[in-house]
Amino acid sequence: MKNALNKDQQNPMENVDDWEENLLDRYPDPDDITTDKEKEEFRNYVDSERLETVKEFYRINHLYQTYDFVCEKEADFLRFNRKELSVWDAVEFLNTLVDDSDPDIDLDQTQHLLQTSEAIRADGHPDWFVLTGFIHDLGKVLCLFGEPQWAVVGDTYPVGCAFSDTIVYSEFFKENPDYSNPKYNTKLGVYKEHCGLDNVKMSWGHDEYLYQILKDYLPEPALYMVRYHSFYSQHRENSYRHLMNDKDVEMFEWVKKFNPYDLYTKAPVKPDVKALMPYYKELVAKYIPNKLKF
Repeated sequence: MKNALNKDQQNPMENVDDWEENLLDRYPDPDDITTDKEKEEFRNYVDSERLETVKEFYRINHLYQTYDFVCEKEADFLRFNRKELSVWDAVEFLNTLVDDSDPDIDLDQTQHLLQTSEAIRADGHPDWFVLTGFIHDLGKVLCLFGEPQWAVVGDTYPVGCAFSDTIVYSEFFKENPDYSNPKYNTKLGVYKEHCGLDNVKMSWGHDEYLYQILKDYLPEPALYMVRYHSFYSQHRENSYRHLMNDKDVEMFEWVKKFNPYDLYTKAPVKPDVKALMPYYKELVAKYIPNKLKF
């Protein structure tokens, strides 16, 4: 596997924002969908210029995201021995991930995060919810440590059990070693029914990484939003209800509440970063230490 990874380490997406753009095609704002046919067309993602790029991204993602791969990544990165960064250091790094080829929007990551959090604040949600909107993508600093994008972004899903056919480009799982492994290819795999998502390993990426970094600092609903905001096969398709316990079901209402703010707040109007920063500096300081171990 290591040799294969070295050989096939290419990043089919030039920037993480390619995936963000793809999300808007696959999960459009419900207010913009007028017919079932249009909704199907969006979900199939058949007309975008990014089709081949995104398909290649998921081919590699679905090939290598095995149960053993996730265990290896957790053992490596969850030692948190790479770097000490403040939230603001991480935000500054994310600003280098702007996709200059994006024809629709030229906002850097700070502005995208502010659009998300400001929409949450405008709707009168608690300050920890606002903070979650601002920091939810900070786990993408994995790119800073040389991780390929297929191990940083993308829809997330459980490993260690059968892959749901509701996962985007699920046909590519047929090449994943776990697909034909009887230990992992049944409905429950290595898990017990309703064992709770805390006992389930998710495909490796920025969601789980940031959750593990912040798990001692934020309220439980915020942590669910961070950890599962890319778990579309559950919060859109309800495909893994058999692994969830009652607490998961309760907390996923927050994940569903968060999702529209993440997907549908991108707009070409730039937030006034300078005017907003004092509020966010104070908000970050209220919940999160000055330095975090990454």
